[in-house]
Amino acid sequence: MALRLKLIMLLCFPFLALFTLPLYAAGFFAQVASTPPPGVPPLQHQLLQLAPQATHQALRLAAQALNCAAPNAERLAVIDYSLPSTEPRLWVFDLRQHQLLFEELVSHGQGSGDMQAETFSNTPDSHQSSLGLFRTMNSYYGSNGYSLRLEGLEPNVNDLAYERAIVIHGADYVSDAFITQTGRLGRSHGCPAVREDVTYPLIDSLKEDQYVFAYYPDAEWLATSAFLGCTAANDQIARR
Repeated sequence: MALRLKLIMLLCFPFLALFTLPLYAAGFFAQVASTPPPGVPPLQHQLLQLAPQATHQALRLAAQALNCAAPNAERLAVIDYSLPSTEPRLWVFDLRQHQLLFEELVSHGQGSGDMQAETFSNTPDSHQSSLGLFRTMNSYYGSNGYSLRLEGLEPNVNDLAYERAIVIHGADYVSDAFITQTGRLGRSHGCPAVREDVTYPLIDSLKEDQYVFAYYPDAEWLATSAFLGCTAANDQIARR
């Protein structure tokens, strides 16, 4: 009935087509753009739409891991350690509101490399960053100011994150000014540190049962990750 009425209106008042057809066309093309291409999972397509400048492989694997661990998650942060620290390589997504909340610089650990992170571990006192999927915990005030605890979900990859005090926090060495002075960001003891100006809103957007995925094309991790080769057992690990 509604479609028939619209057709009658357009036939009786053809000048309305000048206004209505562009609106219909815009809606049609928006719907087409939001429809995943064949073979592309919806979450992966959503991330690619919101951050087309990000490394597609990092977003594809982040979507794969989150679909395994928590397909109904509200927020997701993706860190791409394959990029140099001088480039934005942290993206925070609001999956329910279909928004990119942050695109930011983020540090890696002193033990992982200089400008480019190359080595990663789960070992205490290594000062290296860890890869894989994390679940966020509570925010708190510590030696690095306002911080966000992380629970590593991947055995032997990042599951000692809490013990190692791997947290998201702000740092003065994460800034464009520091890059200008040294040619790279400063480095942490393994934490993904962010700019001080965004510490509060970024942490508040991610705290309490959201997810962080840290990517690097490490062959061993890619082959053995609990959430990239998803099984029912791995899903139970994420839900504990």
